[in-house]
Amino acid sequence: MMIGSLFSTNRRLREVVIPTLAQAAPSPWRQACRALMRNPLAMISLTLLLVMAVWCVLGPLWSPWRDGATDVLMINKAPNATHWLGTDFLGRDVYTRLLLAGRISLIVGLLTMLLSVTLGYLLGAVAGYLGGLTDKLIMRLADLVMTIPSLPLLIVMGAMLSELDFSSDARIYMVVIMLSLLEWPKLARLVRGQILSLRERDFMQATRVLGLSARRRLFGHLLPNTVPILMVMATMAVANAILSESALSYLGLGVVPPTPSWGNMMDAANSLIDFQRRPWLWMPPGVAILVTVVAINVLGDGLRDALDPKMKRGVR
Repeated sequence: MMIGSLFSTNRRLREVVIPTLAQAAPSPWRQACRALMRNPLAMISLTLLLVMAVWCVLGPLWSPWRDGATDVLMINKAPNATHWLGTDFLGRDVYTRLLLAGRISLIVGLLTMLLSVTLGYLLGAVAGYLGGLTDKLIMRLADLVMTIPSLPLLIVMGAMLSELDFSSDARIYMVVIMLSLLEWPKLARLVRGQILSLRERDFMQATRVLGLSARRRLFGHLLPNTVPILMVMATMAVANAILSESALSYLGLGVVPPTPSWGNMMDAANSLIDFQRRPWLWMPPGVAILVTVVAINVLGDGLRDALDPKMKRGVR
């Protein structure tokens, strides 16, 4: 009788305490957000990126100058009260072109990230979950792509675009496809390794014992646990895409005029006189690339520390 009363009391305590603890404990995503907000460098980088994106979108609308507006009387003028960052070799306002170029560079980075992450995530998940011949085929393809030096391959592909005579607008999307085809293997290998580790954990074994369908095990329990690494790699993919696009455009093989990008703005200052006497032609886009890439990398480090419970060195 006493034993039965003791078990009944313990059961009532569990029924009261466990829901209370569940409500008191924040969700993993809320914990990650709090950890990210306690990281000052990550928050500064996030704020800087948001301000830069809004600035590039809305800034040209408030500028009195237009990208295609040329003025032969204002060619290669230094920064002044009228043109804050000076003018280029056609008399165009560098400030306005810098913001318009930021739109293109950020769009290329974001589109490349979306396409490469989607492709790499799906292929890595399929390879890790199915295994066998499917895994070998996907991973050997990823190995083949990763063994080819990326910059020489991009130069060859950019030269092919020039020979095929794509329009300046169409080249933007072709550059996105080129960069995505070179970026997806990195994420695919990481996601595959994560899934190979997770599918042997106790919670996945429990889903098999409970008789859950393969679709529910994959999309309900396995893939959600790979989201942290996905978010971190997504930030790195944006930074890599911006750098690669800038390098291609600087070589004249990426986004080409009249469409502005940070890379082809630097390419416009291609003489020793421009480098020595007209730094306003190449320094603003160079600084914009540097600040954007550094901010994205710092934000990626902050996301890694916040989302991965094993990484506690950045936030306390």
